[in-house]
Amino acid sequence: MTASYKKLWKLLIDRDIMKKDLERMAGVSHYTMNKLTRGENVTTDILGRICKALGCKIDDIMEFVDE
Repeated sequence: MTASYKKLWKLLIDRDIMKKDLERMAGVSHYTMNKLTRGENVTTDILGRICKALGCKIDDIMEFVDE
């Protein structure tokens, strides 16, 4: 199973937020944002900061999918 961040990208589109704006809002690096874009693993701390910045729950931004 792998993590999918499609929900995060849809949420950003729905709220008209650019990735660079999310980087600033959540205090995450450009490198970390690239990892999310590629569907790579990130720490729960990062996911928590993103959720806090967006005012959402973790299942609003990611899900696990079968490969």
